[in-house]
Amino acid sequence: MSTLHDTQDQLVGRYTYALMNTFGPPKLALVRGEGATVWDSDGKAYLDLLGGIAVNSLGHAHPALVGAVTEQLTTLGHISNFFTSPPQVELAEKLLSLLGTGGAPAQGKVFLANSGTEANEGAFKLTRRTGRTHVVVAEGGFHGRTMGALALTSKAAYREPFEPLPGEVTFVPYGDAEALAAAVTDATAAICLEPVQGEAGVVVPPDGYLAAARSIADEHGSLLWFDEVQSGVGRTGIWFEHQRAGVLPDIVTLAKGLGGGFPIGAVVGLGRAADLLEPGNHGTTFGGNPVACAAALAVLRTIEDDGLLAHVSALGAHVRAGLAAEPRVTEVRGHGLLIGLDLAAPVAAHVVVAAQDAGYIVNMPTPSRIRLAPPLVLTQAEADRFLADWPGILDAAWAAAETAGA
Repeated sequence: MSTLHDTQDQLVGRYTYALMNTFGPPKLALVRGEGATVWDSDGKAYLDLLGGIAVNSLGHAHPALVGAVTEQLTTLGHISNFFTSPPQVELAEKLLSLLGTGGAPAQGKVFLANSGTEANEGAFKLTRRTGRTHVVVAEGGFHGRTMGALALTSKAAYREPFEPLPGEVTFVPYGDAEALAAAVTDATAAICLEPVQGEAGVVVPPDGYLAAARSIADEHGSLLWFDEVQSGVGRTGIWFEHQRAGVLPDIVTLAKGLGGGFPIGAVVGLGRAADLLEPGNHGTTFGGNPVACAAALAVLRTIEDDGLLAHVSALGAHVRAGLAAEPRVTEVRGHGLLIGLDLAAPVAAHVVVAAQDAGYIVNMPTPSRIRLAPPLVLTQAEADRFLADWPGILDAAWAAAETAGA
């Protein structure tokens, strides 16, 4: 049955009947997108300031991405990992080049997966090949929903229904170098950190924290693993957020924005971590798929060719300044177009609804926090339109909260 002409209520009703209740009822039924704008089945337009949760790097229907995927599908679709293809090899080489320093590519190797949680699952297995089993991770971090990745995710509501989870994992406060040093021992396989925590509401660590993590890992012979699933691939105005600190990790995991909407993930092992996984240790049927790799290459080339890193840095600073000018916003954090803000009251749920009513898609990580992760191609005119409407959105949210509490 066609869904193209169904109303919002009809599509949501059909969704509720046919799909598992893992996400709750959908907020919208979207049918089309172009650039940073999406349309629902009733024809209403929304400025997409969430970008599929930091996924749609080039927005929707970008010609470079559409062209690359279409051309690859007409050439070679899927071949399994008994074989290789030019896009797979070229993507691995490109990632190592971007992770390099001083103009030289990084010395490492890449495993290609299908998502962020699969990338982190693969990296978790990689750390076991050190012969150690202890991993230290940060409170507030989010690394995925599969059993291994979930073991590294601290939120009790995510973890407790599925315990016992793979161990041995120690959680420490994010940004606290002393707590990190106290937790890591000579039995620790790896330290796993997000260079900026996304799911927690875009939490930026103190200066020197990532460098301290590098020193602590080196002291104990542990691997340093940066989860760049949300913060990588130009999202923060540089290729990878850890590069801002000038720290070279042993493992980097990527996904989300890498494929610009096409599912792909990557584990990059650097230095000694590059050769820990051997034949038979890990695998995937779809990882390294030629179409997914072609999509990722199109994303990376477009970011380079269109100067999007500089655009993201400048536009992000402009948006953060505009948000911070509102008195009901108590703090604005982030780099580039990964932005989190705190509100003066726990009204984030009402902000999401008011924004949607006004034609904007935003996200609430916590009751007092809003997260923005729009496409990297968001224009200044689009951003300014949102900033102009922002006070009115907050007015509506505060009024709704007062009504709900009355």
